[in-house]
Amino acid sequence: MSRVEEYTDVVVVGAGHAGCEAALASARLGMDTVMFTVSVDSIALMPCNPNIGGSSKGHLVREIDALGGEMGKNIDKTFIQSKMLNKSKGPAVHSLRAQADKADYSRSMRSVLEQTEHLRIKQMEVTELIVEDGILTGVRTYSGAVYHCRAAVLCTGTYLKARCIYGDVSSYTGPNGLQAANYLTDSLRKNGVELYRFKTGTPARISRKSIDFSKMEEQKGDEVIIPFSFTTDPASVQKDQVSCWLTYTNERTHEIIRNNLDRSPLYSGMIEGTGPRYCPSIEDKVVKFSDKDRHQVFIEPEGIHTQEMYIGGMSSSLPEDVQRDMYRTVPGLEHAEIVRNAYAIEYDCIDARQLSLSLEFKNIKGLFSAGQFNGSSGYEEAAAQGLIAGINAARKLQGKEPLILDRSEAYIGVLIDDLVTKENHEPYRMMTSRAEYRLLLRQDNADLRLTKKGYEIGLIDKNRYKKLLQKEQNIEQEIARVQSVSIGANQQVQECLVRCGSTELKTSATLAELIRRPELSYQMLAEIDPDRPDLPADVGEQVNINIKYDGYLQRQLRQVEQFKRLEMRKLPEDLDYDAVPSLRTEARQKLRQYRPSSIGQASRLAGVSPADISVLLIYMERRR
Repeated sequence: MSRVEEYTDVVVVGAGHAGCEAALASARLGMDTVMFTVSVDSIALMPCNPNIGGSSKGHLVREIDALGGEMGKNIDKTFIQSKMLNKSKGPAVHSLRAQADKADYSRSMRSVLEQTEHLRIKQMEVTELIVEDGILTGVRTYSGAVYHCRAAVLCTGTYLKARCIYGDVSSYTGPNGLQAANYLTDSLRKNGVELYRFKTGTPARISRKSIDFSKMEEQKGDEVIIPFSFTTDPASVQKDQVSCWLTYTNERTHEIIRNNLDRSPLYSGMIEGTGPRYCPSIEDKVVKFSDKDRHQVFIEPEGIHTQEMYIGGMSSSLPEDVQRDMYRTVPGLEHAEIVRNAYAIEYDCIDARQLSLSLEFKNIKGLFSAGQFNGSSGYEEAAAQGLIAGINAARKLQGKEPLILDRSEAYIGVLIDDLVTKENHEPYRMMTSRAEYRLLLRQDNADLRLTKKGYEIGLIDKNRYKKLLQKEQNIEQEIARVQSVSIGANQQVQECLVRCGSTELKTSATLAELIRRPELSYQMLAEIDPDRPDLPADVGEQVNINIKYDGYLQRQLRQVEQFKRLEMRKLPEDLDYDAVPSLRTEARQKLRQYRPSSIGQASRLAGVSPADISVLLIYMERRR
């Protein structure tokens, strides 16, 4: 066995999207950090879809960037198509989504990691946690090397006891055929960590040369590209983009799937793990939505320098021959040549209710956890958790309070609160509908909400913070100006209004009153606002949203005040719930098991009713 013995501040186990953000955050905050991966070729790997962002996920990437994370910057450097989703709806659900060049994305992130001070990368499998009296003191690798540390972040993704399956083919490997991590599970169980078995999957990759795009609908990127990172110069990302393509399954596709369900490991019992509800396999779609005669299929390039095309919407674990036959029924894929078969992957993950809101294990001090290992799905959800876990591992060693974002502050807050509070029996996916205060938590204002926190933590530099303060001042001054500027009912104004599809003015009105008209906006009124200062587009966007939706925003702010009052009512860690009279038995059990940090968090536990919360509030008041 190895005699290597080293000392470091923070160990990060895994180099996926969670591990990258965790390691960068820890190292940038001055902690000597070692990141372990089963393969340095898997750093920031995209084993499934070749994109970053999307509905609600784009919000997470913007928030990661606002706090000082790397994902937004990296996709801005490596995207090949960019699109703002949901533009026909309100700003609360606008979400940026970018197709990535997978190889470039991974290569670029690895370069950032390798150039970061205080950070070392090791290609080794961590097999054991060293825990003494409930405190993490180090990790041991497969070779027997010991790395003593003061904190660690587990970001194992889908690698723990991973098994890839299609048809009757089963191999104990991680995604893309990479080595699985087969030993850490035993150490976790030995230390009292409760584990689940979850499943996810990926579609086939098909050779571009075998696709007939003339039978598909072309999907182009936006003409004006908006970057993910608030630090990226918009002019630098205006470039030629590749196209994606849309086609559909049909009744023949569905017939082949139905005729072979007995050969699907999903339905034969060969797969034990629970799959994601919101990203089902094509066989799941055909069974559960039997009334639909077709399903969308998105054909997406995996990069500039490869012929592999991702078949979005058709993930599967059917046998190889069935995959070939069903893909070839789809218009444009009649002669499809499969480069990589679709497969399902099972892996070990935890019940995240074993974590506190800081993402530290409640029963193992100094051990943090992030990403798909926490029972979530998606690159963006993983990166968001990794950033918070890395920050809090460093802050713990600095003797500082952890960074905890609540549900009213960020989608990241909603994500983490849901994971550590609610029962999740399937991989968790972020959605805009999960955020109660989504009108306040828009992607466009992530910097205004969170960059100050990033600066206070130490991940945002002074120059960027000064620019934020200037932006805030510009927004405030311009809102005040348009509220005071009166517009007369002259001919130029009337012509402008009619041209914009609005009704003529009968009397004068302020610019703000005109902006509130549904068909008008701050940007559309520039020609009748000669004294308008020359402001950046993002300032104008904030002025428009804040004026147009003022009533709704004020109402939501009042709701947040009520929410904050419950969140501020802290519950002692050592509170004896058996001593609280009139609590129902189920509520007492759940409160004792999960130890919520506040009345607000307690109210979101399954099995704790509003009546139980009233009992708790009365008890706490009497105790106070």
